[in-house]
Amino acid sequence: MRTRLLLPAGLLLLAACAQNIDATKIGVPVTLASAAGQAPPPGSEPFKVTGHAVYGFWGLAEISSPALYRTLAGQLVGGKALIDVRIHVRSRWSDVLVTIISFGLVIPRTVTAEGIVVK
Repeated sequence: MRTRLLLPAGLLLLAACAQNIDATKIGVPVTLASAAGQAPPPGSEPFKVTGHAVYGFWGLAEISSPALYRTLAGQLVGGKALIDVRIHVRSRWSDVLVTIISFGLVIPRTVTAEGIVVK
């Protein structure tokens, strides 16, 4: 009987706080990585933007999600593509503090996207 309850509970815990980032909403070609040692094209500019995601009820419900595609669209003024895009999702000390104070009912995460805009 216990194993029947542990499996669904384990699956819920593994699925909590999942961040889905869809590059098709940006409107330009996006490349996650280029060949090792390859220099960026001339005239390209690096970018770094930060947003915040908030989850509730121990990560089971998404309260707010960073609209990275809107933020990245602002970086693309006059740009043709994004290359070497990296997305980092982390908990800063303030995020952990809010999680502890709320007993897991509110879980903030910091989401940072960085890469290169090709002109």
